[in-house]
Amino acid sequence: MTVMPTAAATEPTRHKSPASRRTPWWGVLGLVATALIFLVPIYLFVTTAFKTNEDINSWPMRLIPQSLTLENFVTAWELAPFGQFLVNSVVVAAVGTVLKVVLAVFTAYAFAFLPFPGKRWLFVFMLGALMVPGHVTLLVNYITVGQLNLLNTYAGLILPGVASAFGTFLLHQFFRSLPYEVLEAAQIDGSGHLRTIWSFIVPMSRPAIITVGLIALIDEWNNFVWPLIVTNSVNMRTLPIGLLYLKENDGINDWGALMAGTLFVVLPVTIVFLLAQRYIVAGLAGSALRR
Repeated sequence: MTVMPTAAATEPTRHKSPASRRTPWWGVLGLVATALIFLVPIYLFVTTAFKTNEDINSWPMRLIPQSLTLENFVTAWELAPFGQFLVNSVVVAAVGTVLKVVLAVFTAYAFAFLPFPGKRWLFVFMLGALMVPGHVTLLVNYITVGQLNLLNTYAGLILPGVASAFGTFLLHQFFRSLPYEVLEAAQIDGSGHLRTIWSFIVPMSRPAIITVGLIALIDEWNNFVWPLIVTNSVNMRTLPIGLLYLKENDGINDWGALMAGTLFVVLPVTIVFLLAQRYIVAGLAGSALRR
């Protein structure tokens, strides 16, 4: 018996034309409005750093400056020791980021591949740490650092924040998506844990590790509250605290110098973010997978 094909079976699949897949006008309008909400303040912040005092104090506001100047950057650099602030921020951010990433890699590897008693409960406890706001531990950390005589030191700035529950969780999820056959081959080859991590885990997990490192770098670079309370001398201050030195006590602020100093703080980490942003999507997407 011959089965005749039906019309639905013989009809070729119709693909939507590019015109039919276009975003509707109200969607485009919403995207433009959302972009303006974020871009306009950034534009005003950047242009104010290069404006003269006449343009800054003019009314109505001049969106396009009539003349550009670098005097605000010179003023900001002279009002506060930004050179020392920059050195302190680089040391704290670099060392703190490296320690966070290293500890997160080792901890995530242990949770993902090593059997040990209480593993499940310890992992749940670590996840609970994600729910605790960081400011809750400020007093305890301050007392501990004070008892160890680490106030106003690099160690006091760095050590209390080297454990990252979020970084451990993100890497743990990524490690669980790796092919287990590779690890079995490493074990058969006689590789120890350190060699397995360095030769196999780290190369295969580069996007996730870079993502954790970038998040840790931004957190360390922008940290304001902890460096403010744990340091008491100008020589140990970091860049975010340095902006306070540009604020006038009489209430009249030099907005040009203040925005120029803010640009000192924002620009380095922005450049790093733009260079590494392609790894973020791969790292977060890979962490969403689970073997």
